[in-house]
Amino acid sequence: MLVSAEKVEQMALVNYTQQNRAAQMKGRLVTKGAEHERLKKIAARLQAQVTAFRDDAARWDWQLALIDAPVINATCAPGGKITFYTGLIRQLKLNDDEIAIIMGHEIAHALREHGRERVSRAYAQNALATTALMAAPNSQAQVEAANTVAHFLYTLPNSRQNESEADAMGLELAARAGYKPEASVTVWRKMQALAGKPGEGRQQAEFTSTHPSNETRIGELTAMLPKVVPLYRAAPKK
Repeated sequence: MLVSAEKVEQMALVNYTQQNRAAQMKGRLVTKGAEHERLKKIAARLQAQVTAFRDDAARWDWQLALIDAPVINATCAPGGKITFYTGLIRQLKLNDDEIAIIMGHEIAHALREHGRERVSRAYAQNALATTALMAAPNSQAQVEAANTVAHFLYTLPNSRQNESEADAMGLELAARAGYKPEASVTVWRKMQALAGKPGEGRQQAEFTSTHPSNETRIGELTAMLPKVVPLYRAAPKK
């Protein structure tokens, strides 16, 4: 961890703000309505359980952005900045439990600071300059630096270990929040089915490039179910 959590969160917030501003200018930033309220409710239930993994996450400035675009993707930036695309929800016809599984997985990456790991690795390999991390606040240089950091946060694939950690933690987080653990299997089955449809494979590529979907993964999630079902049964369902 060669780059501080504070610096990574700062850069992630700059990029998140730019993303939302661009979506708003195009009329694609959804801030009200049934879909937004649905995500907001799920996010609140998941956020209420984050202290089971780290106490300081309760003090994060959690935010939610819903972007109306046919994109199969969702992320959670360091510091708790969640982004969902309507394409993910609509094309996979996700129910609340499945949304919670995906959102829990993305939140888990933030809780485990996997993005910070990748940024630190890039810094160690001289792929990210010190000058970029020291860019003045509210400057064009900072925006450019934030976009560079975003490449390491979202575009590059996670390691298999990090994906397994996010699967396990995200599944437990969703179960603690009262969402059905079995949805972890159905959502990846849906992802597999979508990949097989003509013309839709490219749309799925962005998500699956960093979230591999295969029988091995589904098998691992299935094996985790007995451990988290008791948490789901004990959890509040509202």
